[in-house]
Amino acid sequence: MRSARLVFIGFLGLLLTSCALIREPGGRYYADDGPPSGSGPDPASVPNPVPRAEKLSAIGNAPYTALGTRYYPVATAKGYQVRGLASWYGKMFHGRHTSSGEVYDMYAMTAAHRTLPLPTYVKVKVLDTGQEIIVRVNDRGPFIGGRIIDLSFMAAKKLGIVARGTAKVEVTAITPADSGGLRSTSAVNRIFLQAGSFRLIGNAETLQRRLVAAGLRRTQVVEARINKTLYYRVQVGPVGEVSDINGQVEQIRQLTGVMPRVERR
Repeated sequence: MRSARLVFIGFLGLLLTSCALIREPGGRYYADDGPPSGSGPDPASVPNPVPRAEKLSAIGNAPYTALGTRYYPVATAKGYQVRGLASWYGKMFHGRHTSSGEVYDMYAMTAAHRTLPLPTYVKVKVLDTGQEIIVRVNDRGPFIGGRIIDLSFMAAKKLGIVARGTAKVEVTAITPADSGGLRSTSAVNRIFLQAGSFRLIGNAETLQRRLVAAGLRRTQVVEARINKTLYYRVQVGPVGEVSDINGQVEQIRQLTGVMPRVERR
């Protein structure tokens, strides 16, 4: 059984078990993981968590390396909204420690993400069904290319995606100040700087890491389909202040050699 272990800088070699490569490319889980032997709690009896202000975890928010790739957790989740594949993890990790130091409960409404702050609350919407939930991100992963979030078994069950293994979703960060629960929290007229567009997600993630290392920590990889071809766009933003735009544009130009495209939403 393959598993991913994350070594966090600054904690004297503290080794934490994170969510692992628990599923094959087609969405099938490996023999040691999967749903529990029993049915577990009725999903209707498990409510969405209520977003609340929390201190960042003392562990799990430092840069780390997993499977040979360096990741840089961001300082804030504000403005994060990305579409991509969601997967889930279950009994193999039930009762083990997550990357934040908490114990993983496959019946709780939690999730794993590679770079969002721990903890963060996010809305997850399945694009082909419209089903929505809220989960609390307290773990790191998934580390298979193209997957943007790893859901707990219960979260996946409430979304109706346990059997198929993965689903195309939209993940939106929410904060305690946001009203409306499951309503979208994205703002209008936000400014994003597109630093690059790639056919391969690995190339997009490489540029994202370079941007973060250069101090542009609010970055995201967004999927876009043009004439049936899937592209992965690397964007910086939303830019908090108009006065910051010129400086960030120049940073991106120096890093990539081309001027970024400015987008307003």
